[in-house]
Amino acid sequence: MQPNQTVLLAVLALPFLGAAVTPLVYRALGERTAYFAAAIAGGCLLLIASQASTHGSVTLPWIPSLGVSLSLYVDGLALLIGFLASGVGVLIFTYSGGYMHDEPGQMKYYATLQAFMGSMLGVAFAADLVALFLFWELTSVASFLLIGHYRSEESSKYAARKSMLITVAGGLFMLIGFLVLHGVAADAIGTATFRLVGSENSMLAHADEIQEALRSAGLLVPVLLLIGIGAAAKSAQVPLHIWLPNAMEAPTPVSAFLHSATMVKAGVYLVGRFRPLLLTDEWMILFATLGLVTMTVTAMLAIAASDIKELLAYSTASHLGLIVAGYGLSNVYGAETGAFHIVNHALFKAALFLVAGIVAHEAGTRAIDELGGLRHDLPVTAAVTVVAALGMAGVPPFNGFYSKELLFEATYEVALHDGGVWWLLPVVAVFGSVFTFLYSIRFLMLFFGEKPHELGEVHSPPAIMLAPPVVLGVLAGVVGLGGVTSTFGVHLTPLTDFVTRVVESSVAHGGGHEIHFGYHLPTKLKPAVVMSAITIGVGLVAYPFFDHLRDGVRTLRSVPLLSPNFYYDTGTEALDETEFVTTHLQTGLLRTYATALVLAVSAMTLGAYAAAGANLPAFTGVGLALPLVLVLLVAIVGAFAVTGAPSHVAGVLTLSILGFMVAIFYILASAPDLALTQLVVETLVLVLFLLVLDKLPAFYGEPSRLRSARDGLVSVVVGATVFTTVLLSTKATPNDVIAEFLAKRAGVPSEHGTYLLDWGGGGNIVNVILVDFRAFDTMGEISVVAMAALSVVTILAMRERGEVQ
Repeated sequence: MQPNQTVLLAVLALPFLGAAVTPLVYRALGERTAYFAAAIAGGCLLLIASQASTHGSVTLPWIPSLGVSLSLYVDGLALLIGFLASGVGVLIFTYSGGYMHDEPGQMKYYATLQAFMGSMLGVAFAADLVALFLFWELTSVASFLLIGHYRSEESSKYAARKSMLITVAGGLFMLIGFLVLHGVAADAIGTATFRLVGSENSMLAHADEIQEALRSAGLLVPVLLLIGIGAAAKSAQVPLHIWLPNAMEAPTPVSAFLHSATMVKAGVYLVGRFRPLLLTDEWMILFATLGLVTMTVTAMLAIAASDIKELLAYSTASHLGLIVAGYGLSNVYGAETGAFHIVNHALFKAALFLVAGIVAHEAGTRAIDELGGLRHDLPVTAAVTVVAALGMAGVPPFNGFYSKELLFEATYEVALHDGGVWWLLPVVAVFGSVFTFLYSIRFLMLFFGEKPHELGEVHSPPAIMLAPPVVLGVLAGVVGLGGVTSTFGVHLTPLTDFVTRVVESSVAHGGGHEIHFGYHLPTKLKPAVVMSAITIGVGLVAYPFFDHLRDGVRTLRSVPLLSPNFYYDTGTEALDETEFVTTHLQTGLLRTYATALVLAVSAMTLGAYAAAGANLPAFTGVGLALPLVLVLLVAIVGAFAVTGAPSHVAGVLTLSILGFMVAIFYILASAPDLALTQLVVETLVLVLFLLVLDKLPAFYGEPSRLRSARDGLVSVVVGATVFTTVLLSTKATPNDVIAEFLAKRAGVPSEHGTYLLDWGGGGNIVNVILVDFRAFDTMGEISVVAMAALSVVTILAMRERGEVQ
């Protein structure tokens, strides 16, 4: 059954609408805005659930001339990410109602978190590469704002900048990969398309042809690397994992939502989505290696953590590595690993982050060495932690065990089939899993053992904070129990059928047997069982030496050359301290930033014209009447006079000559209404300039020849760009001149019904253009003016109250 277009559009629109009205809602509800946001997430969850039985795509034309459309696609993988974003969102917003009590910036917090949820839903359902990229980058922007929530904290600002630089840069690499695929599609399937999935002409429908075209052009490996960098940056894969531990500066609900259940899943979603398109030997080498290295390195870093959220951050990167490794392996066990562990990880890790928030909130510390014996004060939280932490450790019969078994099965099958160096895969998988077991047990031991005397009294959390992790813990427990019951023939059919659909989304079409996913406790002695036994056995033996292992990893981590943070910090500090940057780029002057902006825009515009092979129209002489020529000459003289004006006032008065000459030009061109508008606007701008200049020095001072030359060059470049753009945009002379259309349709037809849908219905063509043909443009202009006016009124009101100087 095809998905419903209206429902899918509502799923995307609802969070953004919720974010837009949050300022108004917050004024009415205050801190209870959390429950409004939870209702928005719940609405999205119900809408997605209504499409659970559908499969297919819907399309809205967006930029038809470029073949770009807003295409939304529903399959198992899209539904999985959609359910996580909305379902976990309900719990996170509810939890925030207690956690964010008396916290600053709550209005911005709830608005941004809803916008992030909408962006993540867009990533999940996007079937077009352009839409996918836009929603992808929106998640990075929202994450930047949420990580930097505590704006007065330097560590928070550092973390926000770090995450933005790495994830946005990774997204740009990914964009280049998308553009290469778009170009290659023209040779592979006969048309250049951005459509990834969901149509007969999509890339996934022609995966073999795309692969062959990439390989013959020598672009297969570059595309894999470009898309891999984008996925690695978003999903915190080594060495781009360094932003995730710092991101724990965000409020704990943000960490639970973005950095365990949703945003970091975008990268593994990308790998899962592209797997049917690009699954080759090169794919397996890249992603299986990347995933297993990340899984092992970040698991080792997790045991060296001193903060519970830091431990969970490295743990998140490690488990994301497990998912990437699963999707990187070529057999069906690999796809099952990736799909099932996305579910399991979201359940136990979101629960553990919320547990960490409760511990920090009630105990007043996140330091691992200062915590212990919390089961007496937080018994329900301890029970949730037992289920979630043992699932994270991969201990049977808890949920994480089954997807870990699938990874062991997948690596063993690849090694058995290909032999040689591939035997490193199961070895590394077991080695990394031992460290996973160790840090999981260390987190669990926060609730056991003796309670430190200096810890003091730990209060029970409010019910509103306790309910969400309990729900997640129960769900994780149910998944684990499903493996037990399946051993005796009682299957958790809704879950296994759904995971089957997710797996099918990441398996090459027509590339193998029918998939029937299932999981249960081991009933035979298989290699994967032996690997699990070795993991748990070695972990139990090694745990008494945990402190020694932790100190050893910390020693290695302290070596600068072994830490990616060293290279990041050194590079950014070098840029900050470079004399060229401080004296020429980051000067704190509007002039500098405006220069960089207009030059960049001009360079890209002229470069695009050159790349497209645009030709200027041939010059056939001046066709203007003498009065128009004289007006333009006066305007040119005025423009040159501005450059020699001795003061601010003289410069503004001289500049106004240009505006008044434009008004006279309109009069001579038989456009008195435009001339009147130009005169009013020019006069108003002149008055505003003079009022502002009253607060500024009267003279420029001694001008710098170098600066004057620079400003002159910038003016010439910008003028040339605008001049070229006007020539190119007016070069064409279409037969159906738009002026004729507007003149014909602006009035009232001789015969018409109650409503005029194809006619303007006015007597003044200019008015009809403004309020009908270009209504959205006019509304945008009015909105800008209104916002500027409100800003001015606000500043004046604040000044009267003494809030600004």
